[in-house]
Amino acid sequence: MAARSSHSSSRSGSEGKRKIHKVMKEHKQGNLKSGSGKKVKSRKQALAIALSEARRSGAKIPKKKSKS
Repeated sequence: MAARSSHSSSRSGSEGKRKIHKVMKEHKQGNLKSGSGKKVKSRKQALAIALSEARRSGAKIPKKKSKS
């Protein structure tokens, strides 16, 4: 009998990847907008939005810890 593996972690990982891919594709096409409604021009800002949306959808993406 084969051992069962939990699919929840792989599912949330693929959900996160899909969400990030979607948002970065929007940025590349020039359709990504920030909360204020302005177009996002910076790749770093687009990535921050993508990670934020992925976290909101339930993906387990750790937040970067700041150095002190």
